[in-house]
Amino acid sequence: MKSLTLILGGARSGKSSHGLEIAFTYQNVLFVATAQAWDSEMRHRIDVHKTERPSHWGTLEAPQNVGDALRTSDYPADCIVIDDMTLLASNVILMLDENVDTPTAERAVLAETEKLLEALSEIDADVVIVSNEVGLGIVPATKLGRNYRDALGRANQMLAKTADRVLFMVSGLPMTVK
Repeated sequence: MKSLTLILGGARSGKSSHGLEIAFTYQNVLFVATAQAWDSEMRHRIDVHKTERPSHWGTLEAPQNVGDALRTSDYPADCIVIDDMTLLASNVILMLDENVDTPTAERAVLAETEKLLEALSEIDADVVIVSNEVGLGIVPATKLGRNYRDALGRANQMLAKTADRVLFMVSGLPMTVK
């Protein structure tokens, strides 16, 4: 990968919109969508997001195993947008046993993240990854919620360490962290 930009922020902070703004400066963009339409509300959200992207961009739907999906893609991207790690981590954890412990959940999400970074290291494109910052709120009341928060937090740390640039979105405004 040429460069990695990680965009973090809370819900509706402008993360995805800013990721698209960056991508609009490129000609050949591959948009990696990790969302799954589990219900009509999520289907509507996905449909709205699709209208925000130019029709000539490539789309790769990969709710899991994103690294493998990227390796098999033949789209000639000069920019890859992965939107987002938040749903990817959720998808990975939801495939585990509902009584999974925190270390197992973290290992699963970190393995997915590591495979993603390995695949990206083989691709000659700039990369933008969007993810929620989940560590600023209250401690989740459920074990699943705590597992998710901890696993995504660790994945975000791994991505931030690798990233050339890290942005934190607040009310639609990007703040440079790294």
